[in-house]
Amino acid sequence: MKATDHPVPATGLERRRNAVRQGHWLVLMMLCVLITPSAHAQGSRIWATGGITNINGAGGGGLTTWSVLNGYASDTETSGTAAIARTGVDDFSLDSASVGFNWANRLAVTVSRSKLDVQPLHSSIEQQTAGLKLRLVGDALYDRFGQYSAGIQYTHNSDFGIPSLLGAADNSGVDFYFAATKVFLAGIANRNVLVSAAARATKANQLGLLGFGSATDNSYDLVGEFSAGIFLTRRWLFGAEYRQKPNKLAGVDEDDWKSLYLVYVPSRHFSVAAAYVDLGSVAGFDDQNGYFLSLQTGF
Repeated sequence: MKATDHPVPATGLERRRNAVRQGHWLVLMMLCVLITPSAHAQGSRIWATGGITNINGAGGGGLTTWSVLNGYASDTETSGTAAIARTGVDDFSLDSASVGFNWANRLAVTVSRSKLDVQPLHSSIEQQTAGLKLRLVGDALYDRFGQYSAGIQYTHNSDFGIPSLLGAADNSGVDFYFAATKVFLAGIANRNVLVSAAARATKANQLGLLGFGSATDNSYDLVGEFSAGIFLTRRWLFGAEYRQKPNKLAGVDEDDWKSLYLVYVPSRHFSVAAAYVDLGSVAGFDDQNGYFLSLQTGF
């Protein structure tokens, strides 16, 4: 798909809607910062053991899902998280906001909303995702073989015009995944090292932003997600991620995603993450490289 030579300018109504959406983004950002000093029931697990909120709303890295559950609830606690994130690449920007709840470090429930702006076409796509993650066995820090979780995510695409034109079969879909995460204490140069891997069954095109499946391929694909990081200090985590993607839309290649990330966790109340991301080809636009920024607070 190519941008037209003379894109149609946004109407007054569209400009007002965009202004409202940007206002919502700013309000959520302020709430994340303002909630931080007043949060008290954020849980008692060790810092950074909940990861950050990823692009789907689940606990993990920015692009990948880990087996850890959002927040810091122990086996006798309940905690929550709220997060906002922006991903900006050459021709797209993706804004997302999410909340998550963690019951007894056993079950996490997450809800997120994302809006993709396709800048060359002056258009946008919105979607909502609800997820459940169940910790099956183990502990990422203290168990010899790490922690294992299973999860399910339901995503609904609210703007199916562009995905339909590209050949997507459905505007909603369900992902299933299994994740394993282990933190090796004093693993490299006396630093703690995190490794994580997940297997995901999905029909999603670009996480569902371009719909699910296609007329020629509406079956599930099994893809992998991989992450590794080293704790530079107790508060700083540096690492890399790799997320495989299905490739179902004819004529619109979908490349695997890669990132280099840096996470700062000053307390259980608050974390901030920044990353360089390489998304490859997205909806026919090649070489989509840029940044990921995330703010998260616990309550």
